[in-house]
Amino acid sequence: MIKELEEMLKELEEKKQNQEAFKIKRKQIIEEYKSKLTPYHRVQLARHEKRPKAKDFIENIVSEPMFFHGDKLFSDDRSIVGGVGYLGHVPITFIGTNKGKTLEENVEYNFGMPKPEGYRKALRLMKQAEKFNRPIITFIDTPGAYPGIDAEERGQGEAIAINILEMSRLEVPIISVFTGEGGSGGALALSVANKIIMMENSIFSILSPEGFATILWKDGTLYEKATEVMKLTAKDLYDYKIADRVIEEDISFSMKGFQENFARLKEEIIKELESLRKKSPARLVKERQNKYRKIGGGY
Repeated sequence: MIKELEEMLKELEEKKQNQEAFKIKRKQIIEEYKSKLTPYHRVQLARHEKRPKAKDFIENIVSEPMFFHGDKLFSDDRSIVGGVGYLGHVPITFIGTNKGKTLEENVEYNFGMPKPEGYRKALRLMKQAEKFNRPIITFIDTPGAYPGIDAEERGQGEAIAINILEMSRLEVPIISVFTGEGGSGGALALSVANKIIMMENSIFSILSPEGFATILWKDGTLYEKATEVMKLTAKDLYDYKIADRVIEEDISFSMKGFQENFARLKEEIIKELESLRKKSPARLVKERQNKYRKIGGGY
């Protein structure tokens, strides 16, 4: 069904028609298909190769982005991007888990799976943000932390744990945005935030549906059934009070078609940031810690 929708939208975008007629027709198509979407369709949309990557979100939302590199300990992990820029007139620190758009880029970016040096780079930028009193915005799209031998040798579990600990007590506002996949501790290491915003077709889960089905039912082919019981969609997580906001999406498979989604997200981040910046450091920390205590004990 997702392939069919992609072809219909592509055909529509290629037709020469006035902008208003294009928007009306596209909305009709999207609304028709939205009513048929299952949780697994949402997973497919979150993973879609033509979905904008974290760096695309950053470059379309953050003004004058300046990217920093390296963890000052081992190397520069290309699957984590980060730096400073402006959101409106507010200087911020941004961090994202980045995937590639081609096979070559995905290999370079390790398919969006950070290694310990990536998480340590993110932590370096977050501590710098705290020092200069800059809010932190994280953009998350990862299947999970890299599980390779080299990552384990360099302390993958420790790097994730330290990030979770340090984020829980940073004295600046933190907003985490789920733009695509949010897999396990690899996502959690960048999402201990005051506010969690999810794009409508993003997901956040303890592991992949395929892994869930393999472990629980010893049959990886039951991944569609797994998506039904895992409650991993943005709507599910909003209902469980894990996500604070869900950004409505016009389903699109092109950067041009995604512009209104970027605009909606930017507007919501600015709104949340305006509220958070009025709070004292102690209150920010207390509210963030209470938020995650409730998640851990309420369901």
